[in-house]
Amino acid sequence: MTPARSAADLPDAARRLLDHLSEEGVEFLRLQFTDILGATKNVEVPRSQFEKALRGDVTFDGSAVEGFTRVEESDMLLAPDLSTFLIYPPFSPEDREGGRVARLICDVTLPDGTPFEGDPRRVLRRQVERAAALGFEMLVGTEPEFFLFERPAPGSGGRQGTVTHDRAGYFDLAPVDRGERIRREITQHLVGMGFEIEAAHHEVAPGQHEIDFRYAPALEAADRLATFKFVVKRVALEHGLLASFLPKPIAGVSGSGMHCHLSLIRGGGNAFADAGAEDGLSPVARQFIAGLLEHAGGLAAVTNPLVNSYKRLVPGFEAPVNVAWSTGNRSALIRIPAKRGASTRAEVRMPDPSCNPYLALAAMLAAGLDGIERELEPPPAIARNIFRMTVREKRHHRIRDLPGDLREAVDELERDEVLAAALGEHVMDRYITAKRAEWAEYSAAVHAWELERYLELI
Repeated sequence: MTPARSAADLPDAARRLLDHLSEEGVEFLRLQFTDILGATKNVEVPRSQFEKALRGDVTFDGSAVEGFTRVEESDMLLAPDLSTFLIYPPFSPEDREGGRVARLICDVTLPDGTPFEGDPRRVLRRQVERAAALGFEMLVGTEPEFFLFERPAPGSGGRQGTVTHDRAGYFDLAPVDRGERIRREITQHLVGMGFEIEAAHHEVAPGQHEIDFRYAPALEAADRLATFKFVVKRVALEHGLLASFLPKPIAGVSGSGMHCHLSLIRGGGNAFADAGAEDGLSPVARQFIAGLLEHAGGLAAVTNPLVNSYKRLVPGFEAPVNVAWSTGNRSALIRIPAKRGASTRAEVRMPDPSCNPYLALAAMLAAGLDGIERELEPPPAIARNIFRMTVREKRHHRIRDLPGDLREAVDELERDEVLAAALGEHVMDRYITAKRAEWAEYSAAVHAWELERYLELI
C-alpha cells in the first residue's frame, strides 16, 4: 500500500499555491486542457483533491478525447502549469452561492510522466523552444471576433437560429449597438482575471463583436484565447444569448476572423525593426514573412480548420483570398501596420477564431522560422487593392490563391514537410484524418441551397 503523502512533500511553488487556494476560499479547481480540434476540456476537482491535482496525479480517459489515444492506451495524466493559475469570477448569483472556482491549464502526460506528443500545448511549446534556440521569442496580439445570437424561448422547442441581437455596424454605439454592456462585462471579467485587453467594439456585421488582446508570449497568448472563448460563451448565456465563433454563420455579411499580430524579440529588442531600412523592416522580418507566404496553403488547414472557414475567405468582405503581403493594404494576407520601431509587427489576416490556438500559433511560428533558417526573400509588397487585380496582374506579381476549400487546404498541409514536422506525427495523422472525415460528411450532405436551386428546376 502506497503511504499517504502530506502537503509538506509538495514542491514549494505547489505548497504556496495550496495555501493560496485555502486563503481565497476556493472550493473547486478546474484542470483545463485542449483536444486536437481546439475544444477546451477540463476535469474539475473539489477541495479534498487539491493536493492530488497539484502533484499532477489526476488521471483522465484519453480515448474519450478527440485525437488523443486508443482505448488500449487510454490512461493519461494532467500536469498543471502553476503559472496559469487564476480564479474565475462569479458569472451568476448561483456561482456566488456555490463557492469560488479556480483554473489551472495543464500539460498532458503519459502515466510515466513523459510528455504526450499529441497534446496541442506541447506542440506549441516545441516551436517556442525551437525559436529560443535561435535566439527569438514570438509575441502575439490577437483580435478574435464573434457573433451574438438570440436563443429560442425556453420551452418553445425552437431550433437555434442566426437572428442577431442587434442591427448595428462597425464601431456603432448604443442604443443601436445592444452588445455594449455585454462586451463591457466580458472585458471586466477578463481584466479581473489578469488579462490585458486593449479594446472592444462592435464589428461590421449586425450582432458581430471584437475584443483585442495586448501582445503576449505565444504560449500565454494561446492559453488566454482558450479561456477567452469560455468566458464569452458563459457571459452570453447569462444574458440569454448564444455566442458563436463560427467564421461565417450568415451569408452576405462579413465573417469572423482572428487577426494575429506577430513579432519576434531578440536580445530585448524587436527583431523585426530596422530603422535604416526603407520600409523599416529588418532582414529577419522579411524572411519571417516569406516563410508565412511560402507555407500559406498548408497553414490554412490549421488556421482555418472548418468547412465553414472557406465561406469567409471569399472576395468582397475584406478577408484575404490571395497569398501576398503589404505595408498597408488590407486586402493582403499579411499586412504590416504603420507603426515601426518597438511596434513593428506582421498582421496575419487569414486565421479565424474556430482554430485550435496552440496548433495555429505553432504552425505560423514554424513557417516563419523556416523562412529565417532558409533566408527566404518575399516577393515585392503589394500596394494596390488585390481584389481589383486581373488574373494576369496577379501572375505578374507572383500572387497565388489561398485554398478554396477545406479539402484543398488539407491536401496542401499533407504535402508540407515543415508543418508536418512542427505538428508531429501523432497530431498530423489524427488531424488530417479528422478533417478528411469532416469534408466527406459535408460533401455527402444535401444542403438547403441545392434544394432551393434545383428541386423544382431539374
